Amino acid sequence: MMPAARSYLRALLSVAALATVTFASAVDAQQQGGRETRRAVVMSEAVYKQLQAAQQAMEKQDHAGALKLLGDAGAAKKLSPYESAQIWNLAGYVHYLTEDYTQAIKAYENVLKQGDLPAALVQSTLKTLSQLYFIVEDYPRALINAQRLIGGVEKPDPELHLLLGQIYFQMGRYRDALEPVKTAVAGYRAQGQAPKENWLLLLRVIYHELQDYRAMVTVLKELLELYPKDQYLLTLAGIYSELGDTKKQLTYTEALYERGLLDTPGHLANLANLYLLHELPYKAAVLLEKEIAARKVEESVKNLRLLSQAWYQAREDERAIPPLARAAKLSEEGELEVRLAQSHINLEQWDEAAAAIRRGLKKGGVKRPDTANMLLGIALFNLQQLQQARDAFTEARDDRRSAKSAAQWITYIDSERARLEALADYGLSDG
Repeated sequence: MMPAARSYLRALLSVAALATVTFASAVDAQQQGGRETRRAVVMSEAVYKQLQAAQQAMEKQDHAGALKLLGDAGAAKKLSPYESAQIWNLAGYVHYLTEDYTQAIKAYENVLKQGDLPAALVQSTLKTLSQLYFIVEDYPRALINAQRLIGGVEKPDPELHLLLGQIYFQMGRYRDALEPVKTAVAGYRAQGQAPKENWLLLLRVIYHELQDYRAMVTVLKELLELYPKDQYLLTLAGIYSELGDTKKQLTYTEALYERGLLDTPGHLANLANLYLLHELPYKAAVLLEKEIAARKVEESVKNLRLLSQAWYQAREDERAIPPLARAAKLSEEGELEVRLAQSHINLEQWDEAAAAIRRGLKKGGVKRPDTANMLLGIALFNLQQLQQARDAFTEARDDRRSAKSAAQWITYIDSERARLEALADYGLSDG
């Protein structure tokens, strides 16, 4: 048994299965009850003393001694069903303390084999058996005992409904688990108590398995109200993403960031993308620039491209160039060099544009070489390098997608060169 399972059992058992009854209380029960009750709880003084001795040994951590005393008690003749049940009951608890769950289960099963037992003892034994079978992952038997227990109680308490829901959940029967857990939570509210945090968490997970994200939102909001934790804010933001409500996703994600609680690279990049999605590019750029400088976000090609895009959308063309230049330098393909060239052209930085395109074409991997050559031709034309510009447009013309525009540029360059030559013949210069 894994240590986590053992600790979970201790938390799950509301009361350890020890249900010994003092000799005096047994006598009182005989005196106060009817014939049926007297017969059910009768216990001799001799058996009571043996149980008491076994319990004392158990409290001293002498588990072997306790089991021997109980074995001796069980070997006696003419034991009543109630006496046998109490002997097995205490033995089951000793086995539980020594983490021998197989023997503990056998002992509690033997409790139920004794006829004519008080309802309270039967119910406590069924609950303990269900919990023990749960821990050893025998969920079908756990379910049988839990259903039998709930069926025998007029008004099952919330803990019993929760136990049933937990069993169904572990069996992967999420829809069956939903109603018992909801009933448990509602039962706690009806008692004027706040639902336990782990109960709400279980309900949240069930809704997640059922992909009922709107119901998850309701549970998460209650968790935030009763047990405020930043993780619940983050989860809520993710659920709004699943629902396509990116505006609310942004609200919760930004709140976490402003409180200094959003610091993983993925979450930071996601916030930047949300800013861009909601037309807040300046915020996206400031965030990325800050977090890349702080090394919380990797200075990768992807993130540098995103930073450049943010500055570009914020109409900060000059600030968009440095991160794009770094991204292009890191990339083994030439596509980013072409995008960098476009930014330089926007700022009429013709030399830088031409150099970037040439680097891109040399690297390879450019999606549209024709478009790259068109840009190169424009940059060279503005540098008055007409023959090189014509060569670039000629390369672009070979692709039908750019053939028409390239041909127009070639025609324009040829006419421009003819015009300049005519001016030169007359000893004149352009301009």
